[in-house]
Amino acid sequence: MGRASKLTLLAILLAVVLLLPAAAAAAAVAKAIDASNSQRLGLPDALVGPESVAFDGHGAGPYVSISDGRVLKYGGKGADDWTTFTYSPSYTKNICDQPSELPSVATESSCGRPLGLRFHRNSGNLYIADAYMGLMRVGPSGGEATVLATGAAGEPFRFTNGVDVDQVTGDVYFTDSSKTYQRSQHQMVTTSGDSTGRIMKYDPRTNQVTVLQSGVTYPNGIAISDDRTHLIVALTGPCKLLRYWIRGPKANTSEIFADLPGYPDNVRPDGKGGYWIALHREKFEVPFGVNKHLVAVRIGAQGEKLQEMTGAKSVRPTEVVEREDGKIYLGSVELSLKPFFKKPVKAAFPDEFVRPNQKIPNYVNGPRPGSRKLALQVGFEPWCPLELGSRVPDR
Repeated sequence: MGRASKLTLLAILLAVVLLLPAAAAAAAVAKAIDASNSQRLGLPDALVGPESVAFDGHGAGPYVSISDGRVLKYGGKGADDWTTFTYSPSYTKNICDQPSELPSVATESSCGRPLGLRFHRNSGNLYIADAYMGLMRVGPSGGEATVLATGAAGEPFRFTNGVDVDQVTGDVYFTDSSKTYQRSQHQMVTTSGDSTGRIMKYDPRTNQVTVLQSGVTYPNGIAISDDRTHLIVALTGPCKLLRYWIRGPKANTSEIFADLPGYPDNVRPDGKGGYWIALHREKFEVPFGVNKHLVAVRIGAQGEKLQEMTGAKSVRPTEVVEREDGKIYLGSVELSLKPFFKKPVKAAFPDEFVRPNQKIPNYVNGPRPGSRKLALQVGFEPWCPLELGSRVPDR
């Protein structure tokens, strides 16, 4: 790294929060977290887009996936203490590693665009869902990543997105958001009503990829449950969470787990049996007057609402990672995030969650009759309706 250019305003938000007492955490709705009370952990030069945040088995990091195709590792000694940890086999420094105020769509298809990051703690391997390269892996020493899979069931990946690892078996679960559109066309996945996404499993012992479920509407982030019986998958277009059972009497079936108040991106365990869901945009946003909005929600193991996180309109996270010490890291693809230092404030929580087994329309296996036509006419995906003052999400 070592370039002396000014830091970009974009970074990871390092939100230092106080852990709630056990009694408060057990309450139906915990006190809201204000993401405005945060510190900026800057990226060097004009580097942007720390989409995903990960820590290795020794607690080192964070590691972040950025828009020029690399994964960086933070050394903990200030804003300049970032090093290149890994990159795709097609990464070329003189082409890909160029300062830019915006991610280059022209170069990311050749340089790679790493999105989801997860470590397998026992082996130290880092698994990477690269939007263009597919599923990749790199060892604990970093260096050039190995491409493990570029397709499944005879069909290539178009938009590899989220990833998680079963820490016991080493199995890797990941998503391909669309068989039709690439990441550079991500808005079309929502506006067209595309339902060609897939949920998949990679077996590191056999190097085989199995399609667990196809015909899914914009599967994005993915997380395995604490008891390893099911997966929670963010459905960005429908603004929902899907639960896919991988073990037990319901194995190989799925159901809607929760209805969300915005467009979800990545899903991460909260360390308490629940999940943090980053919301890149709310369903309804007032374009004037209010400079704060919902940026994330925390839900419990049964889909119940637990907590919300609010922040300034400039804060649009893609991932929320809560550490054992109570610090919360937010990944983002936005360019301008400003640090504020305020106490958390209590806020009303939208009561828009759907409990498991509640009867709901089928949003999982494709659009409703005629919904694709409606989506093309009005310009947004109809299952997560936009209201006055809203716009199609950027991711």
